[in-house]
Amino acid sequence: MNSVGEECTDMKREYDQCFNRWFAEKFLKGESGRDPCTDLFQKYRLCVRNAIKEKDIPVDGIEFMGPNKDKPGSDSC
Repeated sequence: MNSVGEECTDMKREYDQCFNRWFAEKFLKGESGRDPCTDLFQKYRLCVRNAIKEKDIPVDGIEFMGPNKDKPGSDSC
């Protein structure tokens, strides 16, 4: 599947390959170390956000996943 931004598709594929390799070869075998694909994900996420802005895609009300996403019911300010 391609990314929302054509310029992000190669980054998406690179991240997907990295994550799938880590998940199958490390995580599923009980190795709970740091995900080595985090930097790739951050670059890809930034590219997608820029593509959304450039294409003026309305995202109001859409919840994004990620490490900074508050859990439902949290009372953070």
